[in-house]
Amino acid sequence: MTTTRIVILFAVAAIAEIGGAWLVWQAVRENRGWWLALLGIVALGAYGFVAALQPEASFGRVLAAYGGVFIAGSLAWGIVVDGFRPTVWDYVGSAVALVGAAIIMLAPVLAGTDHAPNA
Repeated sequence: MTTTRIVILFAVAAIAEIGGAWLVWQAVRENRGWWLALLGIVALGAYGFVAALQPEASFGRVLAAYGGVFIAGSLAWGIVVDGFRPTVWDYVGSAVALVGAAIIMLAPVLAGTDHAPNA
């Protein structure tokens, strides 16, 4: 259940952060109304709360691993929402980032070992 929770929380966090940043972008760069920026700010705040729900106690570890999710999620958002066409290197880089995120968050869980104690 822990692995499932980690994955779901990262997915929800990605939607909140990437969606929030996209809404701010739409307001500022695309002149689509400042109310979108306000919605974006709310979504970005929600991201912070969702990230805090991760079972891992280390802020640094959670945010480092989320970086990989953010890279992949941003490319996916661009493909689905903005019609972005990634290069093969975008896909390779995204895969490397996701492998890194998985190692950081899931390897200790799957191995049944504890993370290093928090200082």
